[in-house]
Amino acid sequence: MEFVTPPPVRRLTGAEGDIGRLNGSGNGNGSGHRNGNGNGNGSGNGNGDGHRAPAFVSARRPVAPATIAIDRMQVEDLSVDYARKRAVNSVSLPIRQGEVLALIGPSGCGKTTLLRSLNRLTELTKTASSEGQITLDGVDIATIEPTALRRRVTMVFQQPNPFPMSVFDNVAYVLREQASRRPKKRVLQGDVEEALARAGLLDEVRDDLDHAALRLSGGQQQRLCIARALAAHPEVLLLDEPCSALDPQSTKVIEELIVKLRKDVAIVIVTHNLQQAFRVADYVAFMYLGEMVEYASAAHLFSAPREQRTKDYVSGAFG
Repeated sequence: MEFVTPPPVRRLTGAEGDIGRLNGSGNGNGSGHRNGNGNGNGSGNGNGDGHRAPAFVSARRPVAPATIAIDRMQVEDLSVDYARKRAVNSVSLPIRQGEVLALIGPSGCGKTTLLRSLNRLTELTKTASSEGQITLDGVDIATIEPTALRRRVTMVFQQPNPFPMSVFDNVAYVLREQASRRPKKRVLQGDVEEALARAGLLDEVRDDLDHAALRLSGGQQQRLCIARALAAHPEVLLLDEPCSALDPQSTKVIEELIVKLRKDVAIVIVTHNLQQAFRVADYVAFMYLGEMVEYASAAHLFSAPREQRTKDYVSGAFG
């Protein structure tokens, strides 16, 4: 297999380090804080080994601790290749209902490939091959019919992709696909409204469910896509950078929704936004060049990571 050599990480030394410490970016002993990341007023962002936690870690996490943890999926020694070039290398991790798992890492690190492997979307790429095992409720997903699997492990993509039909029909489409006979609108009304309510959208569209989905705002369209995914009552919800195309207010609404939904469905989110991962995730997996470098609680991974490569990434040394 073809592997890529990691790029060098630039660290400040000598006079450069003195400048960095004056600016609050150099290494410290955990006793200071000037500009959110360095020495000065006793905020204590250091952990004693030279690692300076990102400034946002000093903020209070809006996520309350998870109260339940139900095993839904297990990834065991998963490797994925594209035309003999390794994209994911021997990754193992749990996915639990009651928790949000964030996959972080620089572009091309394999996090989206890992996400797409959870409902076998990688198989749609002809050059893809994989090794290892992924189970859903103890059953190897390789033995589950792909369409049935994707109802149970649903995905919402980076760009909102509502169908060119009404709000109602976007959600009803999933329900009609599952039915043996095409149900009438009045039969589906309750289930459609339930899905919209779970996605936090019902109050905004209740009076006009026949409204064209493509005329909704970007944030509303993304919540509609989440409602469409939830209509199938999945066990796992996969989110591939769901807020990257949204404004800050819409992002806030989506993040609050993610945290609220975790008690009912296991959630895995890919994000380049470290602050977002800190805000919404219970656990974080940092990936680099196809390998899972570190897996830990969000609070631990950002404030006291074990691996040097993780420390470099979350502190902004590369990425």
